[in-house]
Amino acid sequence: MELQEIIGKFAINGNITTVEPLGSGLINDTYRVKTDTPDSYVLQRINHHIFTDVELLQSNIEAVTSHLRAKGARTLILVPLRDSDKTFFFDGENYWRISLYVNGSHTCDAVTPESSYDAGRSFGEFEAMLSDIPVTLGETIPDFHNMELRLQQLKEAVSDDRAERMKRPEVKELVDKMLALADDMCLAERLYREGKLPKRVCHCDTKVNNMLFDDEGKVICVIDLDTVMPGFVFSDYGDFLRTAANTGAEDDTELSRVGFNMEIFRCFTRGFIETTASFLTPLEKENLPYGAQRFAFMQAVRFLADYINGDTYYKVRYPEHNLVRTKAQWRLFESITEHLGEMKAFIASL
Repeated sequence: MELQEIIGKFAINGNITTVEPLGSGLINDTYRVKTDTPDSYVLQRINHHIFTDVELLQSNIEAVTSHLRAKGARTLILVPLRDSDKTFFFDGENYWRISLYVNGSHTCDAVTPESSYDAGRSFGEFEAMLSDIPVTLGETIPDFHNMELRLQQLKEAVSDDRAERMKRPEVKELVDKMLALADDMCLAERLYREGKLPKRVCHCDTKVNNMLFDDEGKVICVIDLDTVMPGFVFSDYGDFLRTAANTGAEDDTELSRVGFNMEIFRCFTRGFIETTASFLTPLEKENLPYGAQRFAFMQAVRFLADYINGDTYYKVRYPEHNLVRTKAQWRLFESITEHLGEMKAFIASL
C-alpha cells in the first residue's frame, strides 16, 4: 500500500502535505507526516521480525503512556485507527502505527556530562513514575537481557563451532575468561530467584537519543518505548553507561582508546539516584556498579558468540569485525572493573 493510503487509516487531523524520512533508527522505518494543520505526526513501520507480538507491543505502550499522562507527565500520544480504537494497522505484510509529533522537539546524539545528568534524571524518573503501574507488562523481546541465556548461547556456539573459529588461541582465551566469570555476572538472576531482587518496569534501551529535548535543552519526555518491559534496574543503568561512558568506539581497533569515563558515570549516576532513591532498595543501589559491568560483559559475550557462529546476527563490515567488537567490549568491561571501588564509594556518598 502507498504511505498516504496507510496514513489515511488513522484518525489524523487535516490533509497530508508531505511525508519524509525521520531519524536514523536501526529497527523501525520512521517518517514525519506534515498536514495543513498545526499538527504533525510520526509514522512507523514496526519491525515485526524483532517485535513478533505487535498486539502485546502496542498494549504495553498504551498502558505506559496512559499511566504517565495520568501522573501529569508528557509522553507519546498514539493515534488510533479511524474505524476502531486499535493503535496499529496491518496492511497484509507490514504493521504500522502513528503518534503525534512533538512540535519544537529534537533529539541529541552527543553525550556530554550535562546530557548524561539529564539522561540519568529522566530515565530514573521514568522508572519512578511507572513503579506503581497497575498492569503487568509483557516481554516484547523475551529474555532480552537474560545473562544466563546469553552465556548458554555462547556455550552452544563453542560446542557447535560452525565456522571453525575455536581453533584460534585468542578466541579460546576469550571464551575461557568469560566462562570463568559466568557465576559472578549472573548475580542478578540468582538474587531474583532468591526473592531479593525485584523486577521493575524498565525502558531497556537507555540511549541519550531516546529522549526529546526542547529548544532550551530541557528534556521533554522519554521516547522509543518498544522495549519497555519488566527487567532489573541494572538494565537501564548499565546499558546507558556501556555506550555513553565508553571513551572509545564499540568496535575500536585501538584498545588503548577504550576506557570508562568516570565523569559521565558520576553525572549519570547523580541524576539517576536523585529520581530513583525513593523506591530502589539498598541492594539495588549497592549493586549499580555491577550493572555497568554486566552490560559490557553481556555485549562482549554476544559479539563473541556471533563471531564463533560465523556472523549470523550482527551485520559485519569485514571478516574479523565481531572479534574486534568483542575485544573492545572486553576492554571496556576490564576498565569498569578497575573502577569498581571508586564507583561504589561515589554511590555511597550520594
